[in-house]
Amino acid sequence: MHTWPVQDAKARFSEFLDACLQEGPQMVTRRGAEAAVLVPMREWRRLQSAARPSLKQLLLSDPVRADLSVPERGHARRRKVEPLL
Repeated sequence: MHTWPVQDAKARFSEFLDACLQEGPQMVTRRGAEAAVLVPMREWRRLQSAARPSLKQLLLSDPVRADLSVPERGHARRRKVEPLL
């Protein structure tokens, strides 16, 4: 991954964008510290879809299961069924 100081990325944005599209992600630094990464849209969409949990993952996640109140086995009360007339 190529690194661009923020001043160069601003001054040569078209070149910066072309490098991203041809070579892949490009990093931007500010005062020598990593600040951001420019990625092609296809890569961004792939990362976004990979970050979304599946329905299976949501159903098996702890917060979902922790909110359920399930009585202990054998302690549930049954409703009375009234006969039909």
